[in-house]
Parts: sequence; structure tokens; C-alpha cells
Amino acid sequence: MLSIHVRIDRAQRLVRMLEQDAPLLAVRVAELTPERQHSAKSYAAQLTAHARAELEKLLEEGSYWDPNDPTPHPAD
Repeated sequence: MLSIHVRIDRAQRLVRMLEQDAPLLAVRVAELTPERQHSAKSYAAQLTAHARAELEKLLEEGSYWDPNDPTPHPAD
């Protein structure tokens, strides 16, 4: 199992990627029908909201983290 800090880092990267991709998503779906554009943008918004909620949960869980935890950390 991954340590809490690794999971927080991954969640932060995912949220950043989704937020940075929002303007590009509009360009990618521009040729789709309005219904499909709405569907794609709605899905992206839901995914971003879910990732933010997961990050908040992990940050709260991380506040209870024991610094003496012997869980190994993977190398980048």
C-alpha cells in the first residue's frame, strides 16, 4: 500500500492536470455536437470535483499521519 504522502502527491498532480486541461478540452470538443460537448465538459467537471474531494480527504487523513511510520516510499 502506498503511503499517505505518495497518495496526496498523486491526487495533487491529477487535480493540477485536470485544471490545466480545461481550456484544451474546449478546443478538443469544439467540433462535436452541442450535446456531446456538454456531456464531455460535464464529465470532466465531475472528474475534477471527485479528484478534489479525494485530495481533501487525503489531506485530512494526512494530518493524522504518524511521522514515525515505517512504510517505505517508492523512488521517483
